[in-house]
Amino acid sequence: MELYLLFPVFISLMVIGAFAGFLAGLLGVGGGIVLVPSFFYAFKYLGFDGPQLMQVCLGTSLATIVVTSIRSTQSHNKKGAVDWDILRGWAPAIGLGAIIGVALAANLESLVLQLIFGILGGCIGLYLTFGNHSWALAEKLPIGLLRWILGSALGGLSVLLGIGGGSLGVPFMSIHRVDIHRAVATAAGFGLAIAVPSVFLWAFVKIESPILPWTLGAINIPAFLLIIPMTFMFAPLGANVAHRMDARPLRRLFGVFLLIVATNMVRTALWG
Repeated sequence: MELYLLFPVFISLMVIGAFAGFLAGLLGVGGGIVLVPSFFYAFKYLGFDGPQLMQVCLGTSLATIVVTSIRSTQSHNKKGAVDWDILRGWAPAIGLGAIIGVALAANLESLVLQLIFGILGGCIGLYLTFGNHSWALAEKLPIGLLRWILGSALGGLSVLLGIGGGSLGVPFMSIHRVDIHRAVATAAGFGLAIAVPSVFLWAFVKIESPILPWTLGAINIPAFLLIIPMTFMFAPLGANVAHRMDARPLRRLFGVFLLIVATNMVRTALWG
């Protein structure tokens, strides 16, 4: 492919990286929910399609989330918003679930992963659009065996979506009466528990189709390098804005956007 055709893709990925980093800090939804479909359509535009395309999108997205989560956690921690007791208690179960998630995702076809992303992404979009932080399921987070079961589920589902801890972790903590600012900040740490073990494993997954240049396992290095500087710069900006304004209107707007993206992902999987 001619270099001039790659230029708009590079610029688009940089803009998407900035948007994803800002969202990770602002809404706690995790940039992966934007990156996965963005990678999917960018790689397809470049002519790289195949039964393992979604694996590359998931692996590359989670690689960027390692950096985004570090930056976002640092920014929130400076404001004293990270609940380290919650993070220490839940990180082992979430990490275990992430490992299980990679083992499962590596053996699924791209079309199946597209459907999973579309359905679960649509559920997240519905929550962002219509959900309310006042909803409560219990007065405190589970402990013991239930924590291991639910934490593993959070980690595994997040890997299947290629996302960090925010999209599922924030609503989960919110319905257990964790203050929303603490939930957003702590979920950034959840992202590390998900991304670090899963990225290590994704680097060793054999991708036979599509064959993208400069790819380590399921992690495309050029896309990773384009996204990282932008998420690194914009995640703290989003975190600062989150502590200064009511983000509910933006949450609803992004929820609608995510519903459209999820619906299109399902349509592409079913009908091409």
